[in-house]
Amino acid sequence: MERKIIGIGETIMDIIFKNGQPTAAVPGGSVFNSVISLGRLGENVTFISETGNDKVGRIILDFLKDNGVNNENVCVYFDGRTPISLAWLNENNDAEYEFYKDYPKARLDVNWPSIEKNDIVIMGSYFVLNPVLRNKVLEFLNYAKEREAIIYYDFNFRDNHKGEAMKLYPDILENLEFADIVRGSTEDIQNMFGDNDPDRIYQKEIDFYCKNMICTDGGKKVRLISPQATKDYEVKAVKTVSTIGAGDNFNAGIIYGLITEKITKETVNTMTEEQWDRIIKCAIDFASHVCQSLNNSISREFAENYLGKKMQPRLFD
Repeated sequence: MERKIIGIGETIMDIIFKNGQPTAAVPGGSVFNSVISLGRLGENVTFISETGNDKVGRIILDFLKDNGVNNENVCVYFDGRTPISLAWLNENNDAEYEFYKDYPKARLDVNWPSIEKNDIVIMGSYFVLNPVLRNKVLEFLNYAKEREAIIYYDFNFRDNHKGEAMKLYPDILENLEFADIVRGSTEDIQNMFGDNDPDRIYQKEIDFYCKNMICTDGGKKVRLISPQATKDYEVKAVKTVSTIGAGDNFNAGIIYGLITEKITKETVNTMTEEQWDRIIKCAIDFASHVCQSLNNSISREFAENYLGKKMQPRLFD
């Protein structure tokens, strides 16, 4: 049976500014960016989210479908508007954000997609910690765990939420209990735990709950800590256009690597160093590619070249 990838996270329209001028408008969201890349690779992908019944929301729903991602589990609400972010690129092409949100009172009113053993769930960002959504998120995570899915957790915990870290700490630990692999940047773990050293954070906060941790550090090295391998991976410098989506597509590369390496729920904690090498190379390739454009996901051309074949997007009724 073909394995499914199920993402859960926010949808948003990113309006990107460079030198004070808008240069692009791109559908986005942390997990959203990941699932678009996986859809372009021809994987069986479903996205769980919410969006407004407005022009921006319809663009996002069409964008998912056009890229082979099943949008049937996206809640379309009528009392509110699809959120928009203004992303201001600095001289290093890193983004600072301003968010404009108008959500309804009833949130994430969706049915869960079917999940089978060894399907992969990707979750992350404040979306899965938000007190307004927490009960629904927990319901989904318990369902995914019962169905024996592999659960991948991207912290993606930004500066604007670091003041809430202490209050959210129990929920962060609860997410770690569900996770088989966690990924965070040095900025994320600093904001969450007050320390940007991945080895100390792994020993103090992660290891008891989850055995596999990946820590990225912008365009610098990637640190892997797992039962079979603890090592650093070098990242080659590239000329960046925008770093928006880099971490999200690193995640997509990890998920794609898990699929191609045929990693299962039983083998996720026993992956060899050689398997990790191939998986993390894939993640770095994806992230490096995305940094070289204003797109939030890998291009169709990159996906086709990576696979060595012409891709057609999946069609969903």
